[in-house]
Formats: sequence, C-alpha cells, structure tokens
Amino acid sequence: MIFSTYQKKRKLYTLLLLGPHGRPFKLQIPKYALYLLLAFSLVGVITLTALAKSYARMLMKVSNYNYLRADREALKTQYHLLESAVKHTNTQLSSLESLASEVAVSYGFAKTSPSVLAHMAPTTISQSNSTGDTRYNASLYAFNLIEQASMIPSRNPSLLGLLSSPAVNPGEIPSIWPVEGEVTAGFGERMDPFSGEGAFHPGMDIAAPSGTPVRAAADGIVLHAGPGEAGYGNEILIDHGSGMATKYGHLRRIFVIEGQEVRKGQIIGSVGMTGRATGPHLHYEVLVHETPVNPAKFLRG
Repeated sequence: MIFSTYQKKRKLYTLLLLGPHGRPFKLQIPKYALYLLLAFSLVGVITLTALAKSYARMLMKVSNYNYLRADREALKTQYHLLESAVKHTNTQLSSLESLASEVAVSYGFAKTSPSVLAHMAPTTISQSNSTGDTRYNASLYAFNLIEQASMIPSRNPSLLGLLSSPAVNPGEIPSIWPVEGEVTAGFGERMDPFSGEGAFHPGMDIAAPSGTPVRAAADGIVLHAGPGEAGYGNEILIDHGSGMATKYGHLRRIFVIEGQEVRKGQIIGSVGMTGRATGPHLHYEVLVHETPVNPAKFLRG
C-alpha cells in the first residue's frame, strides 16, 4: 500500500509503503527528481518515435531497392537477348558477304569490292537508314547480278573467273597448303570454342605439332608480321597482288619481316598457339579485296 504526502517547505514527496505485515516504510523523493524522471520519459518517447519513423523509412528504401534491382536484372537479361540476336544477325551478314565475294571471284567480279557492291545496288537500297540492311541488300543484289550473268556467258567474258585470267601470275594464286595437318575447323559459321555461341569463322584451322614449319601459299610481299588484334596472336599477312592476300595466325615464331618479298613454298614461320587458341594449329585465311573467302577453293590436293 502506498501513501504520498507533500512537504512544501522542503520540496519533498514522501511515500509511505506498507509491507505485507503492516510495517510502514517511508521514502522521501525530491521534487526535482520527479521533474528529471518526467523529462527522461519524454525524451525516451520522442527517441522511440524517431527510431520508429527511421525504421519505416529504411523499410521503404529497401523495398524500392529490391524493386530497382529486380528491374535492373530484367533489363540486363533483355539486353543480353538483344545482344545475342544482333550478334547472330551480324554473323549471318558476314557469312553472306563472304559468300558473295567468293562467288564474285568464281565468276570474274573479283575487282568489285564490298563498297562498290553497295553502290551497285538500286537507289532505294542506298537510301536505306540501316547500314546492315544496305550491306545485306547490296550483297543480295550482287548475287542476282551474278546469277543473271551466268545465264548469258557468251556476252560476259569475265565469267572465266579470276583463276583463269591471263593478268594473274599463277605464282600469286594461294594454291599450296601452308602446313600439313588435319583441318579441325572449316570456313563459315561454327560454334565458338570459347563462348559456345555461333560465330563466323573467316578461315580454316589446320592442326599440327607446335614448331611445324609454315610456308607461304603464294608469291607476295609481307604486309604485317607480328602480334595481331583479332585474337590470332602472332600473325603474318602477305599481299599477293590482284587484290588477293593470305593471313597466317597463332604462330609460335615468325621468320620474315614487313616489306620482305617471299616465294610460294618459302618457310615464313612455325605453328604455335598464341592468341585465343585451344591447341597448336594454324589459322589460315584467304582474302579477296579484304573480304575473307573459303581457302579450300584455292588449295590443291
């Protein structure tokens, strides 16, 4: 049981506490102590209210963050899908352009570069806003042109082709194998060994032990001998004239220098696995007016 009295002179509050046996206990509390207790209580209430509001704001921020993160992941997935679709389209376009150039070589239009093909297309094609569409339509137009030309060979002496042209030195045709070995990857679309996605392969891979001599496929002048920028490591680029060139990649060693004149069959380097390679092999390309074509069309045996 509690009784309280107030002594005004001494500014004390006296509390009488009765125990279970009726024995009283007297407790005197100064007035300022009650004020302090009330002040601390008020501060505690304000503090708890502020903490509650801060916690509520934090929950809202976390909820918004989770929403933004989920939205970001969705956009990231959509971006990867679009990137894959664009890459696949570019691969098909590169394959079509390369095939167009290869057919052009076979039918004697070897002197027509891809930029010229774009101008050969009708005006409606050249006015297209999409560069990819222009390149595609130009290549398609070149195919139609070649097909029409093949129907009237008597009026198109150029159909004899590049290989039969008297202006081309036979020694400048890349007709010998640069290295003896097994062809592990051909020209055209294939599965990229690193990304696992479809990709255009602009040449052919010939497997051979590391250090195997690599020979020039035709007479020419070395344009580049050293590290390349397309993942082929140490590479050699030889110009054979008439718009033809050959490239040799993933080399272990290089035995020629830029500007050097080489002969067909001359050793120019050795097989290696520099650059992006899963094993020792030679990456071999044939280019006509800077456009890759199928090297197998020129090789003997």
